[in-house]
Order: sequence, then structure tokens, then C-alpha cells
Amino acid sequence: MRRLRRVVLVVVLLALASLAWWLLRPLGHAPVPRGASAVSAATLRDPALIARGAYLAAAGDCAACHTRRGGQPYAGARLIPTPFGNVAAPNLTPDAATGLGDWSFEDFWQAMHRGIGRHGEPLYPAFPYTSYTWVTRDDALAIYAWLQSLPPVSQPPVPNQLAFPYKLRRLLVAWRALYFREAVFQPDPQRSAAWNRGAYLVQGLGHCNECHAPRNALGAIARDRFLGGGEIPAQHWYASGLGMQGRGGLDGWSERDVVDLLKTGQSTRGIAFGPMADVVRQSTQHLDDNDLHAIADYLAALPPHPAPTTTTAPFDAGRMVTQGGAIYRQRCSDCHGSDGRGVSGIYPPLDGNVSVTEPSGINAIRAVLLGGFAPGTSARPRPYSMPPYAQQLDDAEVASVVSYIRQAWSNRAPAVREQDVSRYRHTPIE
Repeated sequence: MRRLRRVVLVVVLLALASLAWWLLRPLGHAPVPRGASAVSAATLRDPALIARGAYLAAAGDCAACHTRRGGQPYAGARLIPTPFGNVAAPNLTPDAATGLGDWSFEDFWQAMHRGIGRHGEPLYPAFPYTSYTWVTRDDALAIYAWLQSLPPVSQPPVPNQLAFPYKLRRLLVAWRALYFREAVFQPDPQRSAAWNRGAYLVQGLGHCNECHAPRNALGAIARDRFLGGGEIPAQHWYASGLGMQGRGGLDGWSERDVVDLLKTGQSTRGIAFGPMADVVRQSTQHLDDNDLHAIADYLAALPPHPAPTTTTAPFDAGRMVTQGGAIYRQRCSDCHGSDGRGVSGIYPPLDGNVSVTEPSGINAIRAVLLGGFAPGTSARPRPYSMPPYAQQLDDAEVASVVSYIRQAWSNRAPAVREQDVSRYRHTPIE
């Protein structure tokens, strides 16, 4: 049914795009206007501006997508998985032939703010301009200055690997009309400076909603589920909701817990693993304490946003007690404790852990199969990790122990199915 809805939506978008293509032809073909004045070379060499840009680029986690494994930093050529195929991240170094060397600041600003490429082409929203549009022009200039200061790397672009009809860029004209609005962050005068700073980082540079919200059949973020949690498309991890009130995804967390997780990769409520471990390693651990506390202040003020319900297998109490409980006592209790509380600062608790109780069960299944690896950070350079059990436990055993953990102690999450374990056992890590 979902596949049918997607096909119908694509047909509708094709019709809309054909009309919009003629009405909005400058968007697709005309070069981006350069603006009234260019940024001077002296401005771009300002050490303070460059340093600020380096900090902001870390806050935006730019390296995560624009550095391929084993490649040069920010040289691109990494394929970003989406439900529609893979999108290639471009080279951000100032190489004239293959990077941003010939880009003006106006070119860069139009990409960040409008999602429009240097030659007027609409960019695929795998580049999160739907969030980056909130970034101020001054901050975009700082990031641009820092990128222009990097050593140029010759890295020819790799082609996108998108299925038909998604590889037709003209579809994006209709998609943008439906789902994208340009904006710049405006502080709320009724809120504190810390709240406003946290809102700016979460909504804009941090682009948290790109992962921590569900998407529709065409990859657009659900507007009514802001930071409400959702499966990360094509990556098979669940990003929990970030609300800290009213049974939100971080219900029961303190602001200190949020700061600790973002700074060190670990808090009293759990650890960062999966894609979030990379976010902590490459981005949030490098933020100063004021910004981390601002993020926590903003999240603490989010309105109640209960986690969505999901349809899962009926809970089998007998299997949980006999098989799942036995496996837990044999394999897990030495570290996580018979009470599920773990060991503070070493082994994370499982009782009340949002990664355990998230609606889908994906995270717990993949942690058992692949192991749990917290990020190495300055505060915790050698964190403890959990070994993978994919070779030791079959699908039924993994489903049993995960179901047990999701129902033990104070946890009240649904059981998981053997077929879910089989599915995630055979999906790629990224």
C-alpha cells in the first residue's frame, strides 16, 4: 500500500513538475545572481572568521557526509543512502576543477539558503537545506571562509545512483513547492538568549529534525511531528524523539543528561551509538559548554510530544521468561546487571533506556546483532563497547532476548518479531 501511494504521488509530481518546469525555468537553468558586491579576499583570510567557520562547520556536522571512508576530509565522493537511491556528496575543498574553488560566496549562500546549485539547478534534499535555510548569512560566510582555507583536493565527482523517475531533477521543482520554504532564523523575544541559541542550533546548523522526525512517501519531513522521532531513511536506525516532557522520547532525562551525552557520548540514561555516535564524535563533542547547555535548554522546553505507536508481534510472555530471560542472564547481566541498571560511567542502563524502548525495536535488535560502540571523545577516549552477537545467536534468540529487555523492569515496549531480526541482520551498517 505504501509503495502504491508513493507511485501515485510520483505521477502527480511529474504532472506538476512538467507545468512548473515551464513556469519556473530560471530556477532550473539560469546562473545564480552574484549579488551587488563580492566578498573581499581580505575578509575571507580573516583568522577570526575562519576559526568561527571551523566551529560552525563542526556544529553542522559537515564532515559526516562530505568525507568518504579512507578519503580526504571534505573532499566528498561519499554516497548518501536514501529510499530513492544514493546521492553523492560533493567536494567542499577549494579545488577549482572539482570542488568549490570557483564558487563565489553568493553561490554558496544560494546552496545553503535556497537549495539551488551554482548553475541554478535544484539540489536534492539529501543535502539538508530544508534546515540550513535557517542559518544566518553571517554564519554562512564564516563557513564559506573556512572551507576556502582548506587545502584543495582534486576529487572528481561520482554520479548519483538514483532510480527512475527520482533521478529527474525537474521533479524537485514540484517537491520544493510542496515541502520547502526559505527562511532565516528570527529570535523569539519572549524567550531567553540560551533558548534562542539552542533553537538556532537544533533547527538550523544541527539539522536535528532531518533524522529525528518521520518522513512521508516522498521523503519530506512530517511537519506535525517536529523532533518527534522516526526511522532514519535507508539506514535502518530509529532516531528517538527529543521531547523531554509528556512521554516524549527523552522523558525523564535531565538537561545534564543531554549535555553529557552530546559532550562525552555517554550519560546516566544511555550511550550514543549507531549514527548518533558519529554525530557526537565529529560534531557535538566539539561544541562549547554554553552551546551544549543551550541545546539542552531548548529541548527541555519542547511541548509534550508522545512517541508514535507501532504494530508489532503479540508479546509472548512464556518465550520471554524462559528463553529471553535465560539468554539475558547468560549473555547480558554481567555488564548490564540483573536489575538492568548497568554500571554508572561504564555499562549503560537498559531499564528506561530510550534506545531500548523506542517504538520500532530496530535499535535494540541492531545493537545485539552488531554490538554497541560508543564514540571515542576527548572526555572518554576509550569507552567500553558491547560485542556483537550475530554469530552466536539466531533470529529467534535475538528476538527473544530483545523482547525480554523491552518488557523487563519498568520497560513496557512491544515485543519484536523473528522476521524483523532477519531483515536487520541482512541490511548494511550504513
